[in-house]
Amino acid sequence: MPLPSVEALLADDPEFEDTPDTRCAVVTAAQHGQRLDKTLVALAPEFSRSHLQQLIDKGHVQVGGVVAHAASRRVKAGQTVQVVLAPTEESLAFRPQTMALAVMFEDEHLLVLDKPAGLVVHPAPGNWSGTLLNGLLAHHAAAATLPRAGIVHRLDKDTSGVMMVGKTLSAVTALTRAIAARQVHRRYLAIALGHAPAAEFSIEAPVGRDPVVRVRMAVVNGGRASRTDVRRVAESGAYTALSCTLHSGRTHQIRVHLASRGLPLVADALYGGKPALGLQRQALHATELRLQHPSSGAPLAFECPPPADFAVAWSQLLLR
Repeated sequence: MPLPSVEALLADDPEFEDTPDTRCAVVTAAQHGQRLDKTLVALAPEFSRSHLQQLIDKGHVQVGGVVAHAASRRVKAGQTVQVVLAPTEESLAFRPQTMALAVMFEDEHLLVLDKPAGLVVHPAPGNWSGTLLNGLLAHHAAAATLPRAGIVHRLDKDTSGVMMVGKTLSAVTALTRAIAARQVHRRYLAIALGHAPAAEFSIEAPVGRDPVVRVRMAVVNGGRASRTDVRRVAESGAYTALSCTLHSGRTHQIRVHLASRGLPLVADALYGGKPALGLQRQALHATELRLQHPSSGAPLAFECPPPADFAVAWSQLLLR
């Protein structure tokens, strides 16, 4: 049985209407002295109180014909309260948004992209629109029927480089299984602060949520098994150019593994790196992807050169 499209699901939800609903009511005697946000809950009970408070903050609520800005304001009997029920930011997350995609390969089953630094892959708090997922929904209609629009692995917002997307449910399934079976080869270029051993080495350490700083990941007991192979390419002064091969794909894996060895990425503030060599974003680029085609099984290989900011920094180390 085919999955319903995202558009079909949204059509049945009042929070996803394209034209915002405007509601108006007169404050009753029983509501006299009530907080404005509580009054709005009675007027639009299908919306959360926190969302209604956001509507107040954004100027979508009027009391007596004047825009109200405080959720704690007390209303008076006889006043007219009007609210424009603009959709939540989260409700807009799975809407198509046309954007330029740097396509390296595409057929009816598979899409391989060069993701720029700064592009969020999947919607999340603070980034509910303008993500790669939004672009994929606009790129091909079938994306709306797929889990995460076909995204089978992610690159962090400020990591650039090659990534793959399935275009059919069978392709998404095949790619996901191939990643889990360690049959997809992914190699990254990284620039770290510090000195790495000359001999190639592996970091095998479990990665999980940092128990103290929840926005970070960390090497922790009970984390998920993770392995990164690291090879030093060049070293100059305080900086080292590295080639990193993933054997697992945990959140922030390379960043966490290298930082655990005293090698934080340049400009990766979350894990102790500072801007240098002209880089203002974390010095990590997905440069190589090798896999079997999810339908035909044919071997595929992609090389993705780094963008200008990373290339300039990388060359400084190679030429010194």
